[in-house]
Amino acid sequence: MRTATVCLLACMLALPAVPKAAPAPWYQWRSKADARLVCAQTSLGPGWEQAGGPYRDARCEKRIRGK
Repeated sequence: MRTATVCLLACMLALPAVPKAAPAPWYQWRSKADARLVCAQTSLGPGWEQAGGPYRDARCEKRIRGK
């Protein structure tokens, strides 16, 4: 009984320490081959360069202010 109480108390104390995660931002990526623009959260590879961002949405329309 005492071990269960200690475990429960430890879990309750650790809960507020869990950070709240935010979704990853989106960026515009430009192809080095044909200058085509694509919206993605991560780089598409060595043939692409970051062209704009960060954005809140997958269409790269709603810019995140302050970044």
